[in-house]
Amino acid sequence: MTATAADTRAIRPAPDEFAPYYGRYIERVADGDIVSTLRHQVEETLQTFRAIPEARAGHRYAPDKWSIREVVGHLSDAERIFTYRALRIARGDETPLPGFDENAFVSRARLDDRSLAGLIDEYAAVRAASVALFDSLFPEEWTRRGIASDKGVSVRALAWITAGHEIHHREILRTRYS
Repeated sequence: MTATAADTRAIRPAPDEFAPYYGRYIERVADGDIVSTLRHQVEETLQTFRAIPEARAGHRYAPDKWSIREVVGHLSDAERIFTYRALRIARGDETPLPGFDENAFVSRARLDDRSLAGLIDEYAAVRAASVALFDSLFPEEWTRRGIASDKGVSVRALAWITAGHEIHHREILRTRYS
């Protein structure tokens, strides 16, 4: 029997499909079709973001931590990178993909010079593009593996990392920024 894309994308990544660091994101994601998860989880995150008044968007829970605006901008940047990696690997590109320094990205993005509403709209658009990409993949693309940040990773794991990364930051916003 040939697996369908829906079958393949409902399989939780095995530990050998991602670097151990990313297990903390993957473990936060409920079992099931990861594309459906990505499609539906964003609503809760957008509700969380939209409940934050603009006057509070520059808040940091500690002096050396990101502002709320920076957290939202980081989610967009990281998701773009995760899905870019997934696209390259899904298409069979065997080029090792570099890591990225999320702190450098945030510090150079001038996110506190932007409106929270604009950052939220951007994040919604990024997630819509991510869902469209993952929804378009064929079964054999989900299981392809490549190298990112000097570690092996599968396309499937990148989808689950994307979902878990969002959950991680949503929880931080709720617990540390309220």
